[in-house]
Amino acid sequence: MDQLENRKHVAIFILLQIALIATSFYGGFLFHKRFGYPAGEFPLLKQAYTILKENALDELPEENLLEHGMIRGMLQAYGDPHTVLIEPVQHELQVHQFEGKFGGIGARVELDLRNQVFLFPFPGSPAEKAGIRDGDRLIAVDDLQITPETGIDEILAAIRGPIGRTVTLQIRRSPRQDDLTVRVRREEITLPSVTANLAPQDERVGVIHVNLIATTTAAEIEREIDDLQQRGATHFVIDLRDNAGGLVEAGVDIARLFLEKGVIISQKYRGETVKTFNVASPGKYTDLPLALLVNSGTASAAEIVAGALKQHQRAVLIGSHTYGKDTIQLVFDLQDQSSIHVTAARWWIPGFDPPLGETGLIPDISLSDENTRTPLIMETAVGYLLN
Repeated sequence: MDQLENRKHVAIFILLQIALIATSFYGGFLFHKRFGYPAGEFPLLKQAYTILKENALDELPEENLLEHGMIRGMLQAYGDPHTVLIEPVQHELQVHQFEGKFGGIGARVELDLRNQVFLFPFPGSPAEKAGIRDGDRLIAVDDLQITPETGIDEILAAIRGPIGRTVTLQIRRSPRQDDLTVRVRREEITLPSVTANLAPQDERVGVIHVNLIATTTAAEIEREIDDLQQRGATHFVIDLRDNAGGLVEAGVDIARLFLEKGVIISQKYRGETVKTFNVASPGKYTDLPLALLVNSGTASAAEIVAGALKQHQRAVLIGSHTYGKDTIQLVFDLQDQSSIHVTAARWWIPGFDPPLGETGLIPDISLSDENTRTPLIMETAVGYLLN
């Protein structure tokens, strides 16, 4: 009898083991089915997203925010510092900068220490015509309610829009008055990339401040030089300090204004032959006495201008080593109006040694980078040109 009982116990134990193994196998099968690798590209990413979505304690961010995070991670793994994702608002503002114009109301936007937003309309602007006054506090733009947490880029993007369309602004003129609703029809507003003045040290020197290399920059420089010449300027300083660059061909066009002949740059995209940009005919200002101001913030297309003029011994460079960015980024718009900037080509100045990407441009007259942001650099440039 005892032997029979023992056999029963062994049989039950074996059945339990089989049941346990089967249960474990089935549980694993269900887990794999639920969280397994989906078919298609990036299976790990899809698997991780599924696990996060179905198991995370807190609610997930909006889908587009998750996608932007995924894209940033992918670009970070790629490892190129200039291949980046640009959010929709920043992308829109960049487009305006490089085009040199946008649909707007013509008002300066300023923040106070509490992040309150105030408007200061330009003379004759749509904002002024609509009745906006200096110091009017901006409360809302269409459906965008402005709080201390609202970013300035988001506010600017909301104010700007298609030329001829109307934007509705809610403003507060006084705490004792009701808020006002003002409708302003947008007009084309130019966004100058260049400002100019006569040097306070000596009015024989005209100073051209180039803030960005945009489509309109070469024409703006030409207009400012002609104006300053009429006001008595005979020598010129082109200020490229902290100019992060812009459009490559716009940089080439600026260099052409001052060169008589020769090669400006060569560039190469993957899988394509080398393309060379030359001076087809002498520029308008080939004899203009010229000095260029540069520093560590001078980069990209601004370095094309400075490097080409230095290589052709057309201008003296004053300041500190430039950034050394010799790559070209293509901009691809995404479905949500964000964009990816992808490094797709490299440019160089033929005969330039050492390569710009290794050292940046080395000035002819060197100052510390700190001193490039003081009046010393302008004093140095004026002294060089007139002595």
